[in-house]
Amino acid sequence: MAESFQDRLGSAADGPDGGSDGDELSEVRGLAAWVPAAIADRAPSITVVGDAMLDGWWSGTIERFCREAPAPVVDITRRDYAAGGAANTAMNLAALGARVRMCGLIGTDDAGRRLRAILDDAGVDTTDLVQDDRVGTTTKYRILGGDQVMLRLDDTHDQLPGPAISALAARVPHAVAGVDAVVVCDYGSGALGDEVRAALGTASAIDPRILIVVDAHDTAAWSELNPHLVTPNAGEAAQVLATRLDPRSDRAAAVTARRAELLAATNAAAVVVTLDRDGTVLLTRDGGGHRTWARPATEKQASGAGDTFVASLTVARAAGLPLTTSLDLAQAAADVVVHRPGTSVCTTADLTRHLQQVADTALSTADLLRRVEEDRAAGRRIVLTNGCFDVLHRGHTRYLNQAKQLGDILVVALNDDDGVRRLKGPDRPINPIADRAGIIASLSCVDYVTVFDTDTLVPLIELLRPDVYAKGGDYTAQMLEETPAVEACGGRVSILDYVPERSTAAVVRRIRSTPVPGDAP
Repeated sequence: MAESFQDRLGSAADGPDGGSDGDELSEVRGLAAWVPAAIADRAPSITVVGDAMLDGWWSGTIERFCREAPAPVVDITRRDYAAGGAANTAMNLAALGARVRMCGLIGTDDAGRRLRAILDDAGVDTTDLVQDDRVGTTTKYRILGGDQVMLRLDDTHDQLPGPAISALAARVPHAVAGVDAVVVCDYGSGALGDEVRAALGTASAIDPRILIVVDAHDTAAWSELNPHLVTPNAGEAAQVLATRLDPRSDRAAAVTARRAELLAATNAAAVVVTLDRDGTVLLTRDGGGHRTWARPATEKQASGAGDTFVASLTVARAAGLPLTTSLDLAQAAADVVVHRPGTSVCTTADLTRHLQQVADTALSTADLLRRVEEDRAAGRRIVLTNGCFDVLHRGHTRYLNQAKQLGDILVVALNDDDGVRRLKGPDRPINPIADRAGIIASLSCVDYVTVFDTDTLVPLIELLRPDVYAKGGDYTAQMLEETPAVEACGGRVSILDYVPERSTAAVVRRIRSTPVPGDAP
């Protein structure tokens, strides 16, 4: 590699937003629609080491029950196959523009041949995918009747022969040589035991520039690898902590409270705990954090959204995005696939369309009021905040994440361009309202974006009647013209943390003082 991982992204000690100055992706704080294509243009080289599986989705019709038992008879009309497990992570990486190598252990059976062909067709390099006639390929077949999963058949092979595992370990040094990142996908099959861990640890020690991401049922088992990121789900995090996380409780708060234990047990620079319908929470060694919020689907057939999340997070980091922005991108990609049936991938085009659709979703006042009334009827608490949000920076994203945690629905009202000029001067805004609205709407913590043209937010507050009105810590409730209107409708004002070292004015000054290469002095 021409430059080190730390040179491109900044060390873990820089915190979750570490990045190299002067790199367009390292400065991205929101998700504009051009970001996925920029990541694909970088085409980072990434190796997936893990448990590759074949997923089958067999669908048919149900018109009768069998005579032997009270069980429906599914007349199969269609058989679809997809790469599963670690292979699905590889497929998602390739779909997002990465140059991908797959290192794993499968059989020479029909399932193994089919899986290898799927990966090859997607452009995944399978040179280091070991096929051994002493093992069977893990398969997971779902049987669907209409739109309902009736049965899942898992054919797993836990007793793997030692020589086959040794063959896999022998491929690891070649598989990870010269890559930008390695993703470990350990589903507990037994293939990624001590021998493979030792081979991977030696290879990564030889080249410390490699970004290491671990997605494992037992993340603590990989602590000696000193990973940059680990991505346990709620159950896996609970296992590490020897506790139980009640899905009805605030699981994000529970794992955040035990940040030090999770980081110590996994020996990771950062932990991202995925909470399915509740999004994710980022925990870093400097005490920083970040939340994302999922847009859950009612679709019961979706599978593999976690693989999409890990792939998107890795490719974004490997391409140079800050960690918090990478997390938002990964959440957006997972939101794409969770609304699809079967095992699917999120492509660069899919993600671009999704972000563009989000960018076009600034609501009129009438539409906003209609949606908020539906949310209020469902018992959700409404949080309102406002601002110019001209050049998005870390202070903004921390502030909006804090605001989201005050309720269930976060509404962000943006000053229109004329309003920004009245507040900031004739040379502002830097970004017009369409761009500002699109970037803010792309943040997973933001539910609705609207635009207002008045000098204060009082008219909108009187219509919206928010439960909470949030403002940054450089104000007090007594200073705000909006406070009486909020309290009159039964709401309260919440003053959030102020991040003094971060301001749009400072960012703008730095941009304007930086010479453009090639410009005449």
